[in-house]
Amino acid sequence: MINHHDFLLEGGNIGVLLIHGLTGTPTEMRGVGREFNRAGFTVYGMQLAGHCGDVDDLIATNWKDWYQSVVDAADKLRSQVDYLYVGGLSMGAVLALKYAADFPERTQGVLVYGATFRFDGWTVPLISRMLAPCFLTLVDILHLGRGRIFNEEPPYGIRNEQLRRKVSQSMLSGDSGAAGLAGNPWPSLSQLVYLTRNVRQSLPKITSPCLVLHAENDDIAHRRNGELVRDNVSGPVKMVLLKNSYHMITIDNDRRELVSRSITFMQQNVPQTDRTGDSSLNTPGLQRGLNSTMQSA
Repeated sequence: MINHHDFLLEGGNIGVLLIHGLTGTPTEMRGVGREFNRAGFTVYGMQLAGHCGDVDDLIATNWKDWYQSVVDAADKLRSQVDYLYVGGLSMGAVLALKYAADFPERTQGVLVYGATFRFDGWTVPLISRMLAPCFLTLVDILHLGRGRIFNEEPPYGIRNEQLRRKVSQSMLSGDSGAAGLAGNPWPSLSQLVYLTRNVRQSLPKITSPCLVLHAENDDIAHRRNGELVRDNVSGPVKMVLLKNSYHMITIDNDRRELVSRSITFMQQNVPQTDRTGDSSLNTPGLQRGLNSTMQSA
């Protein structure tokens, strides 16, 4: 049964939509969401279709369902704010990029955290990196392996050992709402292949500013995934490699740097006047929150 773990944190008239990754949960975005909210932003940590339940719940959905839930969440948030940023982790970053490509006029900027177009990090065997796209496409075409799962392995995308133990215990306990599923079902990975192929072709359509943050030693998705975004979008891009984290950069050792860079990026890319042109943006606490975050980083 699917449980709901999305969250809405009300703030000023700048909205930030945060999208979790495949088999993940809004919990992996909650910490940074709180920091953004303290800085004056309205934050919606959405939940993708089919997630926070069991494997059957997930494989009953496809990438178009996941993307539609992003569009619906963005519409919900846009009804409460004047400006919208979209951001995500891993597959969530890919979905955020698709939204920016499809709705450039609605997207103030994109937060691209650990974008995953291919599983090609240092923990992924070379044979898997080479054969996975073709194999997973065949799995979908022939309807194979609906009960098969690629199990997660240490370090689970987390460099911080204490946090890794906590997350792995939650994940292996079966509480998918707290830490996501313990593995990736074959059918869902097939859907990820289709999604990434679609978004690769759409990257040049993205004209909104992008902040690309990627772990230098990402164990799941090599930094070339971030470089793919940097080199192919049409809008301005800033890419930063984080030195002390693995894939889950929204919760790992570099979280404070991620938060401070994200707040600076969003502040710099918001127009100085609102839509009427009559006044400054209504973002109480934005600068105060930014200064507080920078001091604690």
